[in-house]
Amino acid sequence: MDAFLTSLFALLIAEIGDRPQILCAALAIRYGRVTPIIWGLGLATLLNCLISALGGSVVNQWISEEPLRLFYALSLLFAGFGMVLWRRPVDLLEKWTLGPFWTAFLGLFILQFGDKGQFILAATAARTDAWAFAVAGGWVGVMLACVPALLLQEKLAEMLPIKSIRYIGGGIFLMIGTAMVLSAWGIV
Repeated sequence: MDAFLTSLFALLIAEIGDRPQILCAALAIRYGRVTPIIWGLGLATLLNCLISALGGSVVNQWISEEPLRLFYALSLLFAGFGMVLWRRPVDLLEKWTLGPFWTAFLGLFILQFGDKGQFILAATAARTDAWAFAVAGGWVGVMLACVPALLLQEKLAEMLPIKSIRYIGGGIFLMIGTAMVLSAWGIV
């Protein structure tokens, strides 16, 4: 259950105001239909979570606990820096003519691949034998972050202090990651 909750909350926080959430809102505005976009988001997220967790489970078998803690700490540090320092622009896929499901599925799969959430999920799965719980928690976390963007679109940005959430969430990731690095190195 620890892997489920850790993945859920970490990915939920990491995705607030991030590119997948923005792309979901843009696709909902563009197509005017949210159901196929939700299905595309769900499938793309599930595949990315599976790839991440399977990669993490392989790492789990190769290295011991202290390097795993360092791997997890680094994933949080990189996520935190990504949340507070910069944000790359989102390609809204305006030239794609595949329809709402395929545009959402392929666009979000590519966008999420190698993103901070994928590294956090891989590191979470690496620290446990219950990688399936990490998949489920990560999937739920991303869906909880992105589905409101599909339903509320630009109103979500008016309702939530997204910039503050990103700074606070990034700061939390940086603090936890720093503490874990110091612990893994035996400093604290």
